[in-house]
Amino acid sequence: MVKIAPSILSADFARLGDEVREAEQAGADWIHVDVMDGRFVPNITLGPVVVEAIRPHTRLPLDVHLMINEPDHYIEAFVKSGADVVSVHQEACPHLHRTIDRIKELGAKAGVVINPATPVSLIEPILPDVDLVLLMTVNPGFGGQKFISRVLDKIGQVRRLLVERGLPHVDVEVDGGINAQTAALAAQAGANVLVAGSAVFGQADRQAAMATIREAGERAYSRG
Repeated sequence: MVKIAPSILSADFARLGDEVREAEQAGADWIHVDVMDGRFVPNITLGPVVVEAIRPHTRLPLDVHLMINEPDHYIEAFVKSGADVVSVHQEACPHLHRTIDRIKELGAKAGVVINPATPVSLIEPILPDVDLVLLMTVNPGFGGQKFISRVLDKIGQVRRLLVERGLPHVDVEVDGGINAQTAALAAQAGANVLVAGSAVFGQADRQAAMATIREAGERAYSRG
């Protein structure tokens, strides 16, 4: 089953609680929270206080993506604020196993993320320890970027590795430039969690937007 995770990076921050609640009502499966520190990526977004503020507005899992340096210093704060899934970048974690273990010790699901130019081989050792692999399909930092099609091969590599290692339960998530067309491409390659920002929050009819993305993704995923 394909899951849709609208990214609040594209939501109206002046009415964020309402935006999250409306996304759930429109059919979202997860709520994706992009955290940026202005150092690992060239942008600054939000922190644990915002996660805590939106937690009462939805029963959906909060999927927190830490695009930050030294994420170990902040994992506990995000989990205490209500994060259900915490994903960290391989590129930002010199002691990745320890970081993943810490997320799980705190009671959240743990994900590992790689940027478009990072080879899949660098996360092979951690695959048995994670609940989620997130592949960036844009260079992280800003919403509204164009999908990088070369990442499709990497999605396929990750999915094959998971099958070969007996880890079919691990989610494969994609983030960046997702719309109905790119959702189909990513799902056919093996992704089952689709992060969509402006393709959901930028639409007047969000229920229809998510339904279109989901339909395209599920149809392609079944063929993949």
